[in-house]
Amino acid sequence: MRRCSRTGCTELAVATLTYVYADSTAVVGPLATQAEPHSYDLCTGHAHNLTAPRGWEVVRFEGEFAQPQHSGEDLTALADAVREAGRVDRPVEVVARPGGTGRRGHLRVLPKPEDG
Repeated sequence: MRRCSRTGCTELAVATLTYVYADSTAVVGPLATQAEPHSYDLCTGHAHNLTAPRGWEVVRFEGEFAQPQHSGEDLTALADAVREAGRVDRPVEVVARPGGTGRRGHLRVLPKPEDG
């Protein structure tokens, strides 16, 4: 369940706002299936009351925004993913560059110590 992107709002998101800069248009439609980096999730109130800058057009979905429904399949898939991540016998592949520590961000992959 995603929350409204507006600062201070704790309502559930029911719509997605996307800007089309080339056309100076703000598009408010039904909630996208996945969160996208350049779009904003909005609650009912913010989706219906959105205004755009002067000279911009707002294209808004006509009708009521439906509350997101989650099926039992969603919960089962989440439980399976958590169970898989927690398995002790899960194979983990470590790839390190020769002569390096494989540093990436704040994490380090250390090469295997040589036997002997």
